[in-house]
Amino acid sequence: MSAGAALGAAYYDRPVVQVARDLVGCVVRHGRAAGVIVETEAYHHSEPACHAYVGLTPRTATLFGPPGVAYMYRSYGVHAMLNAVCEPPGEGAAVLIRALEPVEGIDEMRARRGVRRLEDLCSGPGKLTQALGIGLGHNGTSLVDGPVRLGPPAGAPAVEVAVGPRIGITKAADLPWRFCALGSRWVSRPWPPGLRVRTAA
Repeated sequence: MSAGAALGAAYYDRPVVQVARDLVGCVVRHGRAAGVIVETEAYHHSEPACHAYVGLTPRTATLFGPPGVAYMYRSYGVHAMLNAVCEPPGEGAAVLIRALEPVEGIDEMRARRGVRRLEDLCSGPGKLTQALGIGLGHNGTSLVDGPVRLGPPAGAPAVEVAVGPRIGITKAADLPWRFCALGSRWVSRPWPPGLRVRTAA
């Protein structure tokens, strides 16, 4: 992926579940560090696990804004979480980027994370933002031409995607809105057997 390549705003102006599935195999870049997305989750205002479920507030304003911007929030008071806002303004939907395969700037990632093992650098939503140097200050910034960019796959073959329920939540936990590159060793948590699989276009 070249430094200037990025998905356009129209890419995110689609149903959030579709975007979450399609982002598997795409690339996240911040500065000299980059990784291939291997795991995502979709969130929509119609279900109670989404922050937008409570409606428009100062915290959720970014979620209800235009598609193609970053929604950042702090989880458990510690971890910054990177989300891509989707669907038309007013909908309140976003894709959580859950895990990456590190591909560039690995020495910087190791320094930021304080770990050496590659599989530990970006195998979780809080880990990947720390590794790439992404923080709450990026909330509301463009993923098209801002400091954090999401770009298309760099000539990679089609990715087989496993589909299953989201993890780490108690509300609407049965929705099959978690998507993962099948067989990837970079995911945040191993997948149980028997999940549905599709081939990404």
